Amino acid sequence: MTMSPPILTPLSTGRRVKNRIVQGLVWLAFAIAVVPLVSVLWLVLKNGFARFDMEFLTHSMRNIGARDAGGGAYHAVLGTLEQVGLATLISVPVGLLTAIYLVEYGQGRRLARSISFFVDVMTGIPSVVAGLFILAFWVLILGVGYSGFAGSLALSILMMPTVVRSSEEMLRLVPNDLREASYALGVPKWKTIVRIVLPTAFTGIITGVMLAIARVAGETAPLLLTVFITDSINPDPFHGPQMGLPLYVFDQMTRPNITAVDRAWAGALTLILIVMLLNLVARLIGWWRSPAKGR
Repeated sequence: MTMSPPILTPLSTGRRVKNRIVQGLVWLAFAIAVVPLVSVLWLVLKNGFARFDMEFLTHSMRNIGARDAGGGAYHAVLGTLEQVGLATLISVPVGLLTAIYLVEYGQGRRLARSISFFVDVMTGIPSVVAGLFILAFWVLILGVGYSGFAGSLALSILMMPTVVRSSEEMLRLVPNDLREASYALGVPKWKTIVRIVLPTAFTGIITGVMLAIARVAGETAPLLLTVFITDSINPDPFHGPQMGLPLYVFDQMTRPNITAVDRAWAGALTLILIVMLLNLVARLIGWWRSPAKGR
């Protein structure tokens, strides 16, 4: 018995044509979004490898002139890791606890609505405003002076809204059935959050934290106002100026000679590689802690 082919009505044909058109528009939008990204990566790779070597990663710019061919960005790499690390230690606990309150405790409360409003406002704050605030309050009023920690405070202001919003969305995606089953067994709410809700949303929270880190890792204006510029290695983020990779790229790019420009491209490549490495580590941690892996 042979089956006759389906009859295509004008309505089904129109739907298929619309579906093809929408698919084409989606692929076109994807191409438009990817082309600039690929071109930027190619440009940084092409120009950055000229000075990306062990000397660049293990030496600073101390006693290196603008036209000298040597020098490196070790002091800037160290500064960036310390500044971003301190900013993460500040913003992640605060942002995660804020998200837990908004999702688990603050539903329908006026305080929760106020917090959500201010988080939305902070999301749109320009980075230079965060730097100016820390400059005025921490450096000038309190008289602490320029330091890597001051830059970390400015970066944490920029990180917190991203951490709050991403963590909030991940916590809302946790099924309420898991919470209700835990409550039915007599488990307190705080222990349900710690043992059930947070492990379930862990992978998404880590992804949100990495997005926040990537958002602030390349910020230059807050560091320029709070950290200042130095050519020497300063491993202490709490005392004295400390270089960062965005500042290093900015400083070298403003010098009108090819050797400094090559170092700037290498610094940009180093920053991209650090962000990519951190994202890879975060994905590995998320895969390792994923609930599906333990099945």
